[in-house]
Amino acid sequence: MKNNFCTLFNSVYLTRGIAMYRSLERYCPDFHLYIYAFDDTCYTVLSAMGLSKATVLRLDEFEDQDLLAVKCIRTSAEYCWTCTPAVILHAIETYRLEGCTYLDADLLFFSNPDVLLDEMGDASVLITPHRYTPEYDQSAASGIYCVQFVCFKNTDEGMEVLKWWRSACLDWCYNRLEEGRFGDQKYLDDWCTKFSGVHELIHLGGGVAPWNVQQYDFEGNADAVSGREVETSTIFKLVFYHYHGFKYAVSNAYLPSEAYHLSENDMRYIYKPYVTALYRAAQEIKKAGFIQVFHERLVIPRMRVSLRRKFNLYFRGRFKKFYHQSYFLGLWHIRSI
Repeated sequence: MKNNFCTLFNSVYLTRGIAMYRSLERYCPDFHLYIYAFDDTCYTVLSAMGLSKATVLRLDEFEDQDLLAVKCIRTSAEYCWTCTPAVILHAIETYRLEGCTYLDADLLFFSNPDVLLDEMGDASVLITPHRYTPEYDQSAASGIYCVQFVCFKNTDEGMEVLKWWRSACLDWCYNRLEEGRFGDQKYLDDWCTKFSGVHELIHLGGGVAPWNVQQYDFEGNADAVSGREVETSTIFKLVFYHYHGFKYAVSNAYLPSEAYHLSENDMRYIYKPYVTALYRAAQEIKKAGFIQVFHERLVIPRMRVSLRRKFNLYFRGRFKKFYHQSYFLGLWHIRSI
């Protein structure tokens, strides 16, 4: 059965979204991705790229009066969160899908996600736990589960949960903890007891992220990466990684994570493939005739006036938590993307 996915992002996340799409294309033989473009530039670029397994939609193609009524009282991030259940429901109803899996745009797949969806069995909803490393546990504020990869089947059980979530997000969806709610995410905390047909993902390869990657070691090659849970020695195949907090910086550099510790093992097996994918996505955008830089560009503290910082970044490949593109790609003097 064809896997139907949906995602939403704006032009700042273009390279991330394209990288995610290409990773699906590589590992998932039969899929379709519904991309909800959150600004005109994003829609224009994606449309020009001719992605054969994607349908690109503009905001005005799915925004209804309920969404428009709250758009002006929420930040851009809060509005994106508000729209998450709405785009899933829109994709299912508009295209008459048997089910649909929402994906955050900053995921990269390392193997076929079928193994995660197959784990659902007869369940109608799939949710993925954060699995926080204890020192980073934010369950109380950010929730037990992460919206990164959530699947709904077009069944009575699945639609009951999805429509309830959409209604709840329309009513309240803000970037603050209030009365046990936070954004669109803490609503998921009690779904396993509140509703029937909800399955919590067990497979460790789905949902590896900066807040839990400290629990694992990785090895592999360009075709497959496997993880080992340090505490139990459990071996698993990495399915996807969530690059939460990853940011572009000036001078062909990146800030992989500001809040979480990442090891050299993580950089080799997890972040090098991502930088490679982002670099290729940027080249694709250029080939489509667009030369503008669409992503953010953080300023590296005192880089322009510090020779030591320049030396560390350009010749050693890193300065503090900033990494130069050459650190990952093994290339020097790469032109700016």
